[in-house]
Amino acid sequence: MTQLPVLNFSSEATGTTRDGRRASLPPRHLADLDLAGRRAAVAELGEQAFRAGQVSAHYFGRLIRDPAEMTDLPARSRAAITDALLPQLLHPVSELATDNGTTRKTLWRLHDGALVESVLMGYPDRVTVCVSSQAGCGMACPFCATGQAGLTRNLSTAEIVDQVVWFAGQAARGALPGCPDRLSRVVFMGMGEPLANYNRVIAAVRRLTEPAPEGLGLSQRHITVSTVGLVPGIRRLTEEGLSVTLALSLHAPDDDLRDTLVPVNQRWKVAEVLDAAFEYAARTGRRVSIEYAMIRDVNDHPWRADLLGRLLSGRLAHVNLIPLNPTPGSKWDASPKPVEREFVRRLRAAGVATTVRDTRGREIDGACGQLAASSGGTVGEREDGLLARRANEETQ
Repeated sequence: MTQLPVLNFSSEATGTTRDGRRASLPPRHLADLDLAGRRAAVAELGEQAFRAGQVSAHYFGRLIRDPAEMTDLPARSRAAITDALLPQLLHPVSELATDNGTTRKTLWRLHDGALVESVLMGYPDRVTVCVSSQAGCGMACPFCATGQAGLTRNLSTAEIVDQVVWFAGQAARGALPGCPDRLSRVVFMGMGEPLANYNRVIAAVRRLTEPAPEGLGLSQRHITVSTVGLVPGIRRLTEEGLSVTLALSLHAPDDDLRDTLVPVNQRWKVAEVLDAAFEYAARTGRRVSIEYAMIRDVNDHPWRADLLGRLLSGRLAHVNLIPLNPTPGSKWDASPKPVEREFVRRLRAAGVATTVRDTRGREIDGACGQLAASSGGTVGEREDGLLARRANEETQ
């Protein structure tokens, strides 16, 4: 059995760089601040405080970053204000597209050289972005490249938010043919464990859902926050008063196997994790998404489907089965389709709503950090995230 690694659950930890140096925080950005904080920052420059609302309206409301387009700011002070509140946080390294241009995956380099990935997915009725909350991941799940690479650092609130705003701007400019021009959904299923960067992720959720110019004005019900099962974080989230969807990456219904597949299970067992998730569902009225990667001859046995069905029967939960998208050289492979169909049949027979996720992005290094690895990075994606997947199940 895999022994539980030393995991850092501090919401303020920045981690270390690849050569062991302490990671530095990125420049302050207006998305790190509430509107009062932005006004104070502008006042420090000797400008009138209301200028903070103007630049915020450009960034969140009009999705504009170019100071030259912010003509309501005085020309003499425009550069100083935008330099102070809108530093460039994300530097695109590469972008790949598939599905006739409706799936776009971007690799970003951050100010300290860390690499993260995010995906924009367009559908006829919605546009979704899948974002990263950490560079790397400390959860050490063995079938996941990110977990094996380890944690580089937490992302700042603004680094998270800026991924969404960047893609919202792309959608608004018609980058996704045949899709709406307004981004409507966000899933925290990219690199990292969101609840291990709790404070900044929650601040990002609030910034994304506050109306402009305070934030981007998305619906809380269209935000999904995933976790491998950090029980204290789930319980904190339950008390936040938010109505986001909780997605629990379970991957096994029994402790013997989950201790290996999801090492944090050695600290919080299946029963405790599910109890915390069900408490969240009861408090919020939001159905919990149970994420389950189908791994050939590992977790796809009929008896495990039956056990999962018993654990979830009668609960406010929905199972998303994820066909594994293995990385090159991995010993892990996807379950055969007949096995997958039998797993679905057994769950539905137990009265558990179940869907099989239709993955996207296989042609553009869609699995587990392939894009980051090919660019010289050491970090990847969580297997249950950034596969460029359908997100409608999580956000109903």
